Amino acid sequence: MKRQHSFAAYILIGIGVYFLLRELKIPIITDFFSWPTLLIIIGIALLIHSYTSKDYQHLLSGTIVMGLGIHFHGLNHYNFWIDHWAVYPLIAGVAFIVRALRTKQGMLTGILISAVSILLIFSIQLPAAFDWIYDLTSLLERFWPLILIGIGVYWLKKKK
Repeated sequence: MKRQHSFAAYILIGIGVYFLLRELKIPIITDFFSWPTLLIIIGIALLIHSYTSKDYQHLLSGTIVMGLGIHFHGLNHYNFWIDHWAVYPLIAGVAFIVRALRTKQGMLTGILISAVSILLIFSIQLPAAFDWIYDLTSLLERFWPLILIGIGVYWLKKKK
């Protein structure tokens, strides 16, 4: 029988450890007393729940939430952290890869999204032969809501 409340238990344990460490005021971890840490805890709880219950549907969302938490933490605390919009698709691409390692679905999608994101993050240093990428990114930056709408409509109309 599945443990029905295991996800809630992982969340409570993670948040309890977070607030206990906050009360202990250990100097080496004071940078983690911020709201991105709560996102990291929720993401880790989703990942642990997915692996322990062998229900891998939450691997994608857990990786995305944890990745966003790590990214926002990095932006708040580290000067070297990359602040580029292509980091968000990179997080989604990594999430697809993590899920594909267990479900065997979406590996190619994850690799493609990750590769394009990495290319866009470092697009400032591209040679002249890749100038077309600047035109494509400016088009994507302008019309990305239409892409999201199109994907949503496709998912609604898609037959199972």
